[in-house]
Amino acid sequence: MSQRSASLGRIADPFRFAAEARTLSGEVEVAELSRLADVLASAAGVVSWRVEGSLAERALAGGGLSGRQEPRLRLTLEGLLDLRCQRCLAGFDWPLAVETLLQPVRAGQPIPDEELEDDEVDAIEVEEDLDVLALVEDEILLALPIAPRHEQCEAPRGINGANEESPFAALASLRGSHRAD
Repeated sequence: MSQRSASLGRIADPFRFAAEARTLSGEVEVAELSRLADVLASAAGVVSWRVEGSLAERALAGGGLSGRQEPRLRLTLEGLLDLRCQRCLAGFDWPLAVETLLQPVRAGQPIPDEELEDDEVDAIEVEEDLDVLALVEDEILLALPIAPRHEQCEAPRGINGANEESPFAALASLRGSHRAD
């Protein structure tokens, strides 16, 4: 079963969604993702998202399979973000391409140790329903570079377009003259 709509940004029962191998997809305007505002040069653009449910056999600590089925949600994100360069503060296009495999765990239930050690699957605690748009925003924040910047970028220049002397250089000269006394 497949559904496509940004208004359907909630999955009522993610465990059933996974067991029934359902799919939900949509698009969200970058401007609606308010937690990204600090790293964006502009809020223009759209992010496409897709959630696919499935069941997978639970792995045992020794490497075998338990025969028990665990819910999985595969989240795929695509888009183009206009990030702010941390060096020159100008915008630059950053292609967003994320694919992550999630295991929903009921709220209050401990996350199995095997899941904490598995780098291919991330366990997420889920209440009754899953807010997909919040999950999309979380995954984008995790995928962002620590300090976004152009591959080739010049340091900011002064008002006249020339490199100005650093205000700290003036302080250093004062410090040097003070010692001469």
